[in-house]
Amino acid sequence: MRVDEFATDSRYRIVHFRGEGRQPLGPEEFEPEIKHRFPDLDPHDPEQVVWADRPWEWPEWHPGEA
Repeated sequence: MRVDEFATDSRYRIVHFRGEGRQPLGPEEFEPEIKHRFPDLDPHDPEQVVWADRPWEWPEWHPGEA
């Protein structure tokens, strides 16, 4: 699995799932979605989840913002 670059114009990061396409995910969605798709995958294992940059960081976002 791969997580795309940090972008300051979106609250999401694009996550590429092995053989299952890609999906924009926010920080609150990231681990639950991984566990749903791949129950045995450890999201904190750098060999299983490759971050393009800034691991575990998301752009700042506040509810109500577009």
